[in-house]
Amino acid sequence: MTNGNGTPPEAALPPQLNVLAQYTKDLSFENPNAPASLGAQQQQPAINIQINVNAGNVAENDYEVALSVEGKAESNGKVMFSFELIYAGVFRILNVPKENLHPLIMIECPRLLFPFAREIIATAVRDGGFPPLMLDPVDFVGLYRQNMERQAAQMQAAQVKPS
Repeated sequence: MTNGNGTPPEAALPPQLNVLAQYTKDLSFENPNAPASLGAQQQQPAINIQINVNAGNVAENDYEVALSVEGKAESNGKVMFSFELIYAGVFRILNVPKENLHPLIMIECPRLLFPFAREIIATAVRDGGFPPLMLDPVDFVGLYRQNMERQAAQMQAAQVKPS
């Protein structure tokens, strides 16, 4: 029995995902109303977090994946703190079928980066004078599906528009 291209299945190379590098690409933390924002607060601040994933090919089998996390905490209409982090990694991906490559890059790679980004944000918020902000785990499968649905809707809307 062969795997479709004449090679016995035991000779097929297994898929590989290797992290070649990971790094902070951009980090910004703002505490615009300090020291007033550091005092006791009467209510919990409203915290808004946005997460995005971008990827690009940097070599034949190497991909840079950037996890962008932006957040802001507000209380009584004033910004207590805000941050922006772009945490990236370079991944070497080998022996993965083409149809599985995009989901692997956009789901598994950011999943590997997330714990490091989460720690950087917690530390930055703590060093800014606040209790550490521990981000909840992210459903990267759901985020991927949501982005694919949005892209499909945009493409469909573009095809419907008369030129």
